[in-house]
Amino acid sequence: MGKTGATGITRIINAAGYSWLGLKAAYKHESAFRQEVWLAIVLIPLGIYLGETVVDKAMLVVSVLFVLVIELLNSGIESVVDRIGDEPHTLAGRAKDMGSAAVLISLLITLIVWIAVLSKQYL
Repeated sequence: MGKTGATGITRIINAAGYSWLGLKAAYKHESAFRQEVWLAIVLIPLGIYLGETVVDKAMLVVSVLFVLVIELLNSGIESVVDRIGDEPHTLAGRAKDMGSAAVLISLLITLIVWIAVLSKQYL
């Protein structure tokens, strides 16, 4: 996609539109992203309810949003690799595996944050 040359508020509006298209595409084409969105729909309100302080609430919510960010990046990497070709290639496989590993680590970070925040209140 070429540059539009837009500046100021027009650029911001265009960027928001592209972001919305990206979210829609990820939800439509990526089952893992859909699952994580539904998990976020449950966990974000739960995090706001369970968090004791504003910082606790923010940590619980942001850790869930972090997973969505990493999943979007992983999906982007997978799309680019798939665009290049279907034939197996070591670097293509490595790129996809690394993206998947990033998602796994983001999920582990979220788990650690939730355990840490909730354990100080409930254990």
